Amino acid sequence: MANHVSSLKRARQTVTRTEVNRANRTRVRSALRAMREALVAGDLAAAQTQFRATASALDKAVQKDVLHKNTASRYKSRLNARLKTLATA
Repeated sequence: MANHVSSLKRARQTVTRTEVNRANRTRVRSALRAMREALVAGDLAAAQTQFRATASALDKAVQKDVLHKNTASRYKSRLNARLKTLATA
């Protein structure tokens, strides 16, 4: 365990940041899962609504340095492609 005041503080900060990052990562994964389930169900209206919520969650994750911007862009692109496929089917 740390003994210096500064290292004790860093340990406390690490615990707090870990909790915040875990919550943000969970929020993104839940949104992605809900989007994929809406696509599999074939409900276009629900999928479109969920896509907007998922894209927002991905963008917020980028702002909070949970995801890289290219990773979020790739997720959004692939989900939008699947949404367009559902819309044309």
